[in-house]
Amino acid sequence: MNFIETRGNDNNRAQEVTFSEAILNPSASFGGLYVPKDLPKLDDNFILNHLNSSYKELAYDILKAFEIDIDEDEINKALDLYDKFDDPTNPCPVVKVKDDLFVHEQYHGPTRAFKDMALQPFGSILSSIAKKKNEKYLILAATSGDTGPAALNTFKNKENIQVVCLYPDGGTSDVQRLQMVCEDGENLKVIGIKGNFDDAQTALKNLLASESFKKELENDGIKLSAANSVNFGRIIFQIIYHFWSYIQLLKQEEIKYGEKIYLVVPSGNFGNVLGGFYAMQMGVPVEKLLVASNENDILTQWINTGIYDIRDKELKLTKSPAMDILKSSNIERVIFSICGATRTKQLMEDLNNNKIFKMNEEETEKLQKYFSAINSDDKYGAQIIKEFLDLKYLMDPHTATCIKAYQNLKEKDLKVVIYSTAEWTKFSPTVLQALHENSISHPDKEALDIISKEYNAKLPESIKGLFSSEIRHKVIVEKENIEEEIVKFIRD
Repeated sequence: MNFIETRGNDNNRAQEVTFSEAILNPSASFGGLYVPKDLPKLDDNFILNHLNSSYKELAYDILKAFEIDIDEDEINKALDLYDKFDDPTNPCPVVKVKDDLFVHEQYHGPTRAFKDMALQPFGSILSSIAKKKNEKYLILAATSGDTGPAALNTFKNKENIQVVCLYPDGGTSDVQRLQMVCEDGENLKVIGIKGNFDDAQTALKNLLASESFKKELENDGIKLSAANSVNFGRIIFQIIYHFWSYIQLLKQEEIKYGEKIYLVVPSGNFGNVLGGFYAMQMGVPVEKLLVASNENDILTQWINTGIYDIRDKELKLTKSPAMDILKSSNIERVIFSICGATRTKQLMEDLNNNKIFKMNEEETEKLQKYFSAINSDDKYGAQIIKEFLDLKYLMDPHTATCIKAYQNLKEKDLKVVIYSTAEWTKFSPTVLQALHENSISHPDKEALDIISKEYNAKLPESIKGLFSSEIRHKVIVEKENIEEEIVKFIRD
């Protein structure tokens, strides 16, 4: 299978590239992204034949359906990393909470967040390609809190790879920050920036597109790639777990084959729900994808109106910080699917130049065929965390945003799967405030201990050990000094 570009081709790049080429060099013509030329269509038997499969077996067969140009041994080696999860046979369990509501727990990996589901195998594959080609790569990652720890964990001490991770100083939870700044791999550099996630992601995109920066790296024999979901190597692994959701409901005899379900995804950069969009097109019986936003409600506005307008928007720092984003990269891939390359280029240039784009009525109707959206605020999230503890379910503030979509966007009496993208341990001060129904601010370690004791909640060893770990990365820079800091790192 080959990959094409969302904004068309500039005649300086190949018209089509392989999977390995798309993940090694994820920046496409005119600042666009790579997408599959055609999605594989999987027939009814595909899902039915995987009712008794392990997650790794399902993942392997989906990757083979994409006909990716990766050796089978390397695919299996990458998928074996799911053995590091809490339950290797079921790395992301789907848990029943109410008669019609199920939680797909995506946080059972090394860094206790959903990014492990994609980044663990992706990191292995990208590293193996670089080693096989005898090429050195600098991997850039920008994070709102979860991509960073997962990328650093998967690439740590990998041959032929260096990693620079950008995070907004003060814009992540303490646990997320410690997971990054305490990582000890010799090939890792973590840089705090004075700004927000949009600033970090914009810096990443600009560096990926910068010919002068690439030239600077080439002088040192280094090529450039990315670990963010601008890289389709991330997205391909984010398709798989949406198939798993449906299969788990079949296995639990909660639905019959062909019965549709709703999927509810808390969304920031739109990669997780994009995986659901592709899974839906590949054959998973999904009625609709329900998108949950926080007070940064740009995705809700876009889906409900077809207008993406950030002219007067100021990013709000909320209790669900991984969703504190105004420019969501992966909407571009959805727009390409609906509108084609010429229109995608026009809309994305409108957004970049004027901070607004407007889809027409027909385009908006197509968008709304697949997606509905709603947003909530921190007060609502706190109420939900408390309410669901009464149901013996402890959730984080991102998962809590999904409940509003479940309560308000269902149009049919169908089963609903919500995606829990992070364990409560990543945001324990917020969770404790919700459970105690107050605004007292506790440090992360104190909040973790209180919740663990009062509510008999298990603390993973990886989280416990953070607070006695040495802080190795202390650099915080202005946005304009990021490139200089990166060049200094690769030459040290």
